[in-house]
Amino acid sequence: MARALLFFLSFLFVGPVLGQVSYSIPEEMAKGSLVGNIAQDLGLDVKRLKLGNAHVYSGDSREYIELNSERGVLLIKERIDREALCGETTPCAVHFQIVLENPMEFYSVTVEITDINDNAPTFEKNEIRFIISESAVVGAKFDLERAVDSDVGTNSLQSYILKPTDHFLLKLHSQADGTKNVEMILQKPLDREKNEFISLVLTAVDGGEPQMSGTMQILITVLDVNDNAPVFTQPIYKGTVAENSAKGTIVTDVSASDVDHGLNGKITYSITNTLDDVRHIFEVNEENGEVRLIGLLDYEKKRNFQINVRARDNGGLTDSCKVIVDVVDINDNEPTIKIMSKSTIISESANANTVVTMINIQDPDSGENGKVQCFINDKIPFLLKSTSNNFYSLVTDSDLDRERASAYNITVTCSDEGVPSLSSSVTLTLQISDVNDNAPVFERSSYEAYIVENNTPGLSIFTVKARDADWNQNARVSYILEDSSVNGVPVSSYVSVSADSGVIHAVRSFDYEQIKDFHFRVKAQDGGSPPLSSNVTVKILIQDQNDNPPQVLYPVQTGGSLVAEMVPRSADVGYLVTKVVAVDVDSGQNAWLSYKLQKATDRALFEVGLQNGEIRTIRQVTDKDAVKQRLTVIVEDNGQPSRSATVIVNVAVADSFPEVLSEFTDFTHEKDYNDNLTFYLVLALAVVSFLFITCLVVIISVKIYRWRQSRILYHSSLPVIPYYPPRYSDTLGTGNLQHVYNYEVCRTTESRKSDCNFGRAGSQNVLIMDPSSTGTMQRTQNEKSILDEPDSPLEQCDCETTDPGPERQPSSGSVSSPDWWLSGG
Repeated sequence: MARALLFFLSFLFVGPVLGQVSYSIPEEMAKGSLVGNIAQDLGLDVKRLKLGNAHVYSGDSREYIELNSERGVLLIKERIDREALCGETTPCAVHFQIVLENPMEFYSVTVEITDINDNAPTFEKNEIRFIISESAVVGAKFDLERAVDSDVGTNSLQSYILKPTDHFLLKLHSQADGTKNVEMILQKPLDREKNEFISLVLTAVDGGEPQMSGTMQILITVLDVNDNAPVFTQPIYKGTVAENSAKGTIVTDVSASDVDHGLNGKITYSITNTLDDVRHIFEVNEENGEVRLIGLLDYEKKRNFQINVRARDNGGLTDSCKVIVDVVDINDNEPTIKIMSKSTIISESANANTVVTMINIQDPDSGENGKVQCFINDKIPFLLKSTSNNFYSLVTDSDLDRERASAYNITVTCSDEGVPSLSSSVTLTLQISDVNDNAPVFERSSYEAYIVENNTPGLSIFTVKARDADWNQNARVSYILEDSSVNGVPVSSYVSVSADSGVIHAVRSFDYEQIKDFHFRVKAQDGGSPPLSSNVTVKILIQDQNDNPPQVLYPVQTGGSLVAEMVPRSADVGYLVTKVVAVDVDSGQNAWLSYKLQKATDRALFEVGLQNGEIRTIRQVTDKDAVKQRLTVIVEDNGQPSRSATVIVNVAVADSFPEVLSEFTDFTHEKDYNDNLTFYLVLALAVVSFLFITCLVVIISVKIYRWRQSRILYHSSLPVIPYYPPRYSDTLGTGNLQHVYNYEVCRTTESRKSDCNFGRAGSQNVLIMDPSSTGTMQRTQNEKSILDEPDSPLEQCDCETTDPGPERQPSSGSVSSPDWWLSGG
């Protein structure tokens, strides 16, 4: 059973090398034989081996040992022949690493292969022949071929036995390298006449159990008279040769001498190595002893050679020497990069110093040629660290961001220090996996959108868009309408947002006159866990549509009474008869109003201001002009299509009320004449006379009062405060007539001589005819109240009355209603 030795050497290493374990097994074990329980010896759980994807890494070496991760044991993968694996090298061992992942770590394992006596000593030749002169002196030495035993230790070659021993003895000479030269020594002179041929048997014996041996036959031919053997000038020769030397290169010269003359002194040289392939790499010139290179050298395979050279004369006498050849290394091997284990995907949230892969570097050259430095390409968040001899770990150097770089091509380059330097490189592709670290970002900081009023519910208004720099599910954006209210109503009753597309739809139809704009917030949320979100403010602006016709504020169209504006026959050209006042609750150009005279009793007498609605005379009034004048004014806005409203203005051309009384009475009752006409005429004359006298009194009183008021205003700086009829109201503050309607009031020191018309009693300027009371003139309650208020400012200026129009506001003077025109001034 294998012996296990466990040494925890983690304090000697920097990096993931946690320990080293050694085993010793004999060679020639059967496949599947147990080497050792690696899990138990390393103190690891079998589950750790499974989950860590444990495997054997042996580099370029052949894998003789395999790991059974289910049992946590090491088994023989294939039969091991120690002699083929290590030759004469002792001890013989197989080195490999056990590599685990998640987290990454590895352990060094050494398995020593012990020798068994499975090889018998053998000779290269079955027989060897010697020609020995009979003059050979006692003590003459004859080198014999050495036997070869591939085993080592006690199982290797131990001794030689020579039989018979009548003439020769066997002598062994130990060498510095541990080998033994075998010499046959003559102990009794030869006599060719007695024994011309001698046959001996040389037996080589090892020390194994059981003991094994090999034999070689020695045939000796005895010659006559050659009693001097060759002698080398030195026992050991040395030479050096570069590993890239060409064939035919002379390594060194050997030289031997023989004092004999003639053929007996002629020496031939030969190589006697039998154990290795020296004779395939080197040769010696038989004549002059030059040692030449005939094969290829590789320093990485073998660094020195020992050549045994023999000098032999014609008489068979020999001498031997050694030639030690050292091979000089050159830088002919580039570094080899081996990826032991690697990860192809790493999360962008990985911490610094996270191990990505383990790399093993090998350069079989020696010295500076074998020293290797490795580095990676610049400007990437990774670092290459040297963990132990020939091992590197690639680790993260800083935080990763998939949004900046989703993958990295990491090139590892290794260069040795030889001259010239050799290098190699390998490229690793590393994907960065995404984490939800980016919130959605809207394309704008805020949004504004426009929609025309009276829209169809469900209409798409516009689209908000947010982008997320993450990937896949983490970048899937959903849109949510945040809870809020508009004028006390939930915003969800106004708009909705599509969760997938961000399209905002109108839930209801909007009315510009009710709401002009509103805002809300939309949240963009990604699909990560936990989700990230951001908000944006959206403002919806309602655009006006021409859906409201103009509204006429003055003159008021009554159902039961007829209102007439009075124009004296002495009126000059440009006399202001009245002013049509209208508003439009729309906005913009939809509320720009224009006034046109559609129909008139006499088109040559009156005109209407296009922008201000003022009705003025365009010629001098004459006596031929009819008392009754009926004007139809149309008010149009500037919308597309335009909307309009009409108003009928009755104008009386007369200097006094009695003059127009009968005309307007006829005007209102022209279809009600009957047989009692005389009765009604008399009654009407009586009533008119009464009213006329009453009006004269009132007019004189008012004249006196207004004259006094004008004198007071002339000497004071107080502004004139006009009267506002209670019936005027503005809708939502829209249209071209706001709550504050401005007019300029012109006063001069000669107010009575200026173009300003001072308001008189309503009975003088405005006629209100009641169809139900023939010939009776009545005043409205408002007019009565005006006459009854002594402080009511009835003076209004017509000299530079300015209509603010649809685009501008008046410069001075403020009234809340244009009903002061009811007085006709």
